[in-house]
Amino acid sequence: MLAVKVPKREAERTRRKLIELGVLAKGYAVKREGDFVLFPVIGEVEGFELVEAEFERLERKPHSYREVVEVPEGVKPLLPSSFDIIGDIAIIELPAELMEYGEAIGGAILKVHRHIKAVFAKGSRVSGEYRVRGLVHLAGERRTETLHRENGIRLALDVARVYFSPRLATERMRIFKKAQPGEIVFDMFAGVGPYSILLAKKVRRVFAVDLNPWAVRYLEENLRLNKTGNVVPILGDVRKVAGKVEADRVIMNLPKFADRFLREAMLSVRDGGVVHYYGFGPEEDLFSEHEAKIKAAARELGFKVEFLGERKVRPYAPRQFNIAIDFRVLK
Repeated sequence: MLAVKVPKREAERTRRKLIELGVLAKGYAVKREGDFVLFPVIGEVEGFELVEAEFERLERKPHSYREVVEVPEGVKPLLPSSFDIIGDIAIIELPAELMEYGEAIGGAILKVHRHIKAVFAKGSRVSGEYRVRGLVHLAGERRTETLHRENGIRLALDVARVYFSPRLATERMRIFKKAQPGEIVFDMFAGVGPYSILLAKKVRRVFAVDLNPWAVRYLEENLRLNKTGNVVPILGDVRKVAGKVEADRVIMNLPKFADRFLREAMLSVRDGGVVHYYGFGPEEDLFSEHEAKIKAAARELGFKVEFLGERKVRPYAPRQFNIAIDFRVLK
């Protein structure tokens, strides 16, 4: 095929120029001959020495596990297009029809994503007071503990013993950008500390509460891991802590039941402080029901609220979204 031949010292500049011109042939390995480099091209290029040469084809790497997985054609349309990656563990949600092919699916994920070491399927929905789900091992190592990195922090956790969603990384950074130096933050459902440890880089102090002893154990480990000294981990029911903390900012990351703790959040935030509330809402009316509950809780306490912003955080189920409402409490 046609090739551009240039001295080695001009190779990188030439490569960029050929890409800019749109003539560099894709899918072939560059060839080296003595002090010269040969680039495959799709047509004649003015200003360069052109020669005929044979090039080795490059094997295209698959971008998705769905390109290499071996399952019957009839079930391929059911293959999920995405899955969660927590550290070096992948967690995928499979419909019942695909569970018998779980080993093949897990193996395909390991083949395409070399940094993943273990693959699990969701065995149940998040449930119970500790907000954990059952997992089914599909492929790779039989362990559920990992080290996850996001937003410049490291988080040790066990995906089978604590609740953690990597899909909230952007939301956590959004709150970090809103927080102000000198603030006191009350993280009501802290888990292993993804909000608390990130915010601790900027605010004065964070009170981080969780009912799950495993979550608090990992939170304490993560404080050491990130050398964080201004987070106070608290194991227990947030109802017993509420009112004892006067915070400038309160985080309510318990979307399924956050409305049950609005009274505690409002009692724990100072006059003019901000609450970040999370919930689930139907696509046709995402916020109204939650707004009503927030207003009712404030009215019961003799407070007022000022809504600062509302947003869809992520899809949760068909026609259902995880939503966020930021509001100010006026006492």
